[in-house]
Amino acid sequence: MRILVTGGCGFIGSALVLHLVQNLGHEVLNVDAVTYAANPISLSPLQGDARYRLVEADICDTSRMRALTSEFKPNAVMHLAAESHVDRSITSPGAFVRTNVVGTQSMLDAARAYWDGLPPGDKDAFRFLHVSTDEVYGSLGPEGYFTEESRYDPRSPYSASKAASDHLARAWGETYGLPVLISNCSNNYGPRQFPEKLISLMILNALAGKPLPVYGDGQNVRDWIHVEDHARALTAILERGRVGHTYLVGSRSERTNMQVVHALCAAFDALRPEAGPHEKLITFVTDRPGHDRRYAIDPSKVERETGWKPQKSFEDALRETVAWYLANESWWRPIQQGVYQGQRLGLVATRA
Repeated sequence: MRILVTGGCGFIGSALVLHLVQNLGHEVLNVDAVTYAANPISLSPLQGDARYRLVEADICDTSRMRALTSEFKPNAVMHLAAESHVDRSITSPGAFVRTNVVGTQSMLDAARAYWDGLPPGDKDAFRFLHVSTDEVYGSLGPEGYFTEESRYDPRSPYSASKAASDHLARAWGETYGLPVLISNCSNNYGPRQFPEKLISLMILNALAGKPLPVYGDGQNVRDWIHVEDHARALTAILERGRVGHTYLVGSRSERTNMQVVHALCAAFDALRPEAGPHEKLITFVTDRPGHDRRYAIDPSKVERETGWKPQKSFEDALRETVAWYLANESWWRPIQQGVYQGQRLGLVATRA
């Protein structure tokens, strides 16, 4: 297949592109604006591979997206490009509306223009997979799970922008007949994650002997999935999902933030015992504004309809992730020396 991937230099995008090319043999055009969180080095294993090409471009540039789509002639579009960090959305919501809402509309318009001109057989086979987040559903209580029937209840500028993009994708399917699929995934972790998210930030702080900042009481719950399991799920949805349907992707790995941090400390104590115990670095800080208490996904539908199941256990894969960062300083050191040094983001100034 020929697949156009947006945001392929990002954390999830790079894992997906590597899977599509190296494991499945597909041809990929990666369209990425290469903003602060994108890292083309993540795709260095594909250097010189004729099946892969990167085009640096802004998805909000609809005429450019139409031209690239027409030139590449994809069998599918997998749309991952997004601003994704909740803390950054608190202080700069406009960037999230532009990329996540306007950018999604631009990609849908470009895909529709291309799809409209396809011959009947190719038109029937074409797919547009819009990749989203479980955060659009808001916050759960102590019990229960998000399902495909859950009510949207976004609580942050980030989740609101992703909720809007989900609705746009559905509308393009209903109004224009574009063969759209939507996925909503739980929190990802693994190698090559920009170090502003919980796990990647804690790893680099622990490496440097810096405090491990835990928001609030540390009891917020997230459902974690390894990024390579997510990449496999996305291809399963693309290949076997039903047009017009939504699929929630998770691995039934609920953990409180404190449980995650303690597991990271245990991994560091095993891999770098000379610097331990690492739990002494744990520090509680002021909670994030509007911090959702709990996310948890029921992935039964994607498992039942596509045959996908997660392969990675949380504790084993978390230790593998720590080991990857220990072995790949050349990947993360330039980030620390350049665009991000681990500072706190998303604080709202109080007014007298």
